[in-house]
Amino acid sequence: MKRFALERLRLWKDNPERKPLVIRGARQVGKTWLMQAFGAAAFNHTAYVNFDNNDVMKAVFEGDFYIPRLIAALQVECGCTITEKETLIIFDEVQECPLALSALKYFCEKAPGYPLIAAGSLLGVSTHKAVSFPVGKVEFLDLYPMSFSEFLVATGNEQMADVLKSRDWTLITHLKSKYMTLLRQYYFIGGMPEAVQSFIRHNDFAKVRDIQSRLLTAYDQDFSKHAPVEIVPRIRMVWNSIPSQLARENRKFIYGSLRSGARAKEFEVAIQWLQDSGLVYRVERIVKPELPLAAYSSNGFKLFMADIGMLAAKSGLDVRTVLDGNRMFTEYKGALTEQYVQQQLRSESSIAPYYWSAERGDAEIDFVFQHGMDVIPLEVKAEENLRAKSLIAYREKFNPRMSIRTSMSDYRKESWLINLPLYGIGQITDV
Repeated sequence: MKRFALERLRLWKDNPERKPLVIRGARQVGKTWLMQAFGAAAFNHTAYVNFDNNDVMKAVFEGDFYIPRLIAALQVECGCTITEKETLIIFDEVQECPLALSALKYFCEKAPGYPLIAAGSLLGVSTHKAVSFPVGKVEFLDLYPMSFSEFLVATGNEQMADVLKSRDWTLITHLKSKYMTLLRQYYFIGGMPEAVQSFIRHNDFAKVRDIQSRLLTAYDQDFSKHAPVEIVPRIRMVWNSIPSQLARENRKFIYGSLRSGARAKEFEVAIQWLQDSGLVYRVERIVKPELPLAAYSSNGFKLFMADIGMLAAKSGLDVRTVLDGNRMFTEYKGALTEQYVQQQLRSESSIAPYYWSAERGDAEIDFVFQHGMDVIPLEVKAEENLRAKSLIAYREKFNPRMSIRTSMSDYRKESWLINLPLYGIGQITDV
């Protein structure tokens, strides 16, 4: 399957000032496949090391960080000759060997000619432990589940993806029914590569759900295996509450929904663990849309899962909704649609959004984000509902230069508002 991150890796390779690259992302989003596919396509050789249950290589890094010694050991482990510029070195599950993570600093300073990529499913969690992280000596790439555009390419609809990229909205509108069918599929399948690959091979939603259920079980096992034992129950409480938190009209995370009398300080560490593992994303509320947005965040937030398909599975969404007209988009008061939009903002446009709501709670903008020197409000509609009460209230209060609504309606541009169809949300930074 084609991942758009491969192009970013090629740019990294060609950068004469590149540093070792760290790929971050949740379990099973395709980090290992991406690294190995890139090595096969862009280098003469790949030296792949997986530190999970690899005591021999862990012992190697317990010595000094003398690069020739490390290269010699890597050559023995991988059975290949490692040469500068010609061989890609891969450290997989690097969180299992903190000293290998620390060694990235020395590869950066002493041996920049060796291209090196490191990744790990719980890398974000491990950096909060006693690990000497090479701050300033590495670059980062965040890998997300497959975006809707990647899903189109993977399922043999590359031309549909190209048409979206062309922003030929007249042609896109003519193809609307096809896009909506594929979008319904994506809502159920999501972007976890194994689930997408299963659907491509078998065209069977039941097999997809089996894979999603297995991944959810694996995530739950990670809680017990890797999280401090005292916070595991709270992690599970937060994790299991996400579908019901998002199913409310107001999707603000409510601690009282976890248990009676629950307080933020009891669950902050649990939420942070889920964030560090890449399983959830936190969208902060801002009190006013001024730059920088982070300076105006308040204590409210929404919590989304990393993948819409996994949210559908955790919610127990019946496969028949895929076939039931537009019901898929409106299920759980449009929660799946809001999940979908924030996921595409991150994966397709590298946007980490915020949201705004009025103090009285009588108006809310689902997402706001910075684009250049502008703060753009984005309203999400799960239906062909063109009423924009909250957006109008926001405009009257803050007078943004441009506003965006995404819905099932077709593309149209007015003096102050652009309506983007949901399947075209990946083009948001270009319109």
